[in-house]
Amino acid sequence: MKKKFLLTHKTIKPARLIDAIKHEVKKYIKRERNKKLPDDADFWDFDCKYGHTKEVADVVHMSTLNKCIDDAAQHDLESFYLEIIAKPAIRTSMPIADEE
Repeated sequence: MKKKFLLTHKTIKPARLIDAIKHEVKKYIKRERNKKLPDDADFWDFDCKYGHTKEVADVVHMSTLNKCIDDAAQHDLESFYLEIIAKPAIRTSMPIADEE
């Protein structure tokens, strides 16, 4: 998903637009996670970018997407850019620290 979301509408209040955008993002992530994984992958990972425009979009973690959307509303932006790309990934185990 590479999309520019508008936060202005003549009849819909901005708070409802924010809720609708969050719902659309959540629905997209759920739809991507339900797709069949390749044989060599364990889970779907997501590369995410957020910015006020496409040119200034920075990499963000998926867990901060809602905060980024709230940030756009807080700054009274007319629009913002959000990019979420699914990729297959392999789970790695965390190294066990020696307890000596």
